[in-house]
Amino acid sequence: MKLGYARVSTVGQDLETQKEKLLKQGIAEDYLYIEKKTGTTTRNREALKDLIKNSREGDIVYITKIDRLARSIIDLNNVMNEFFEKGVTVVFIDNNMTFSADAESNPMQKLLFNVLGAFAEFERDMIVNRTTEGKIRAQQAGKKLGRKGQPEENIKQALHLMNNRDSNNLSVSDIVKATGVPKATIYKKMSSK
Repeated sequence: MKLGYARVSTVGQDLETQKEKLLKQGIAEDYLYIEKKTGTTTRNREALKDLIKNSREGDIVYITKIDRLARSIIDLNNVMNEFFEKGVTVVFIDNNMTFSADAESNPMQKLLFNVLGAFAEFERDMIVNRTTEGKIRAQQAGKKLGRKGQPEENIKQALHLMNNRDSNNLSVSDIVKATGVPKATIYKKMSSK
């Protein structure tokens, strides 16, 4: 049976390109395992866990690129070994490479697999380094990172309404809706007084 796996790291990223490539391989839509989770670890990736659990000997799993499966050589080897133990073949479409349980006995296939995994991990590390450098440059330039805070007037209004809740019959949810100040911010400001 043909199975497909697609993954993007964030909710805002698009899965359509991966889905199209998988469907072109003749995989029925019901056999696509799709998720929006980071690839830095295989933990908490429920679609991947389901794919491994539901795959059987003789199945072929299609994935567009190696970094969609794992971003570290250790995770990649662990996942692939789970497939190999079940007798499942894995095809990386964009790399035009197929790996099966006999990859362990084929030195060239094993080398190529580990080189591809190492490049996926290297690419991830480079992205982390560039992101860190960008944050440092932004901080040095005096830019604030993270979410923007609430306007001080809104916070003052929320605190005033909270302090007078009994007389105005407002719930905390009402105050949050009226001022736009999150409940956590209100409680944090109240506890710091």
